[in-house]
Amino acid sequence: MTSTLRPAAALVGLLLAWQAFCVLTEMPPFMLPAPTRVAEALWLRWDIILGHAGVTLSEILLGLIFGTLAGCLMAVLLAAWPAGRRWLLPILVISQAVPVFALAPLLTLWLGYGLGSKIVMAMLIIFFPVASALYDGLRRTEPGWLDLAKTMGASSAAVLWRIRLPAALPALASGLRVAAAFAPIGAVVGEWVGASSGLGYLMLHANGRSQTDLMFAALFVLAAMALALWFGLDALLRAALPWQPDRLTDPEDSKK
Repeated sequence: MTSTLRPAAALVGLLLAWQAFCVLTEMPPFMLPAPTRVAEALWLRWDIILGHAGVTLSEILLGLIFGTLAGCLMAVLLAAWPAGRRWLLPILVISQAVPVFALAPLLTLWLGYGLGSKIVMAMLIIFFPVASALYDGLRRTEPGWLDLAKTMGASSAAVLWRIRLPAALPALASGLRVAAAFAPIGAVVGEWVGASSGLGYLMLHANGRSQTDLMFAALFVLAAMALALWFGLDALLRAALPWQPDRLTDPEDSKK
């Protein structure tokens, strides 16, 4: 069975087990709807779900873009400005001691119920993985390359932009993959705290009305969006960094 079919087979197996559990236990639909009821809700309310999904997707993508830019800027500052590093690095670490989710009510109070507070919430979650991954990559540049650049009289700026930054791109790619997985969390948490649209708002609204099937349908759409974002970004990064190894060699494969 190919690697593409394995996840599909696992998903089908989980759905069948879920359906069987609901039928055998006669679970009330308002507690746990069967997959067939969720699919029915998705089919009947697809227009409403699609509208809210567009709002959430906009929040995720904008948060990912701005969070990545802010994280990259912070990493470059830490690497290029030794004097400022003594002040910025402790602040970066201490900022993670504050639960980001606790800031969601304040962001809603300051920025309102629109896209702004959700984008900033996603940015805050994305910022640290990107900044820490890129900074770590900038610190781990091959020493031989740096010695050669110093011997040839390259300036600090040239070493940063032509040697250290390109060498740190694989580390940045790892940080971006983590950020893509976390971005939907920030957007949905912001919608739960206060919003007038979005999948998080729709789930909260459906839960309050005991429309559990609609809530699960929105949740599945959110999961599908998150998976599509991760795999799309992963494919883009693989194409942009063709020299980076895609996978570790399996010892069992080498024996064949």
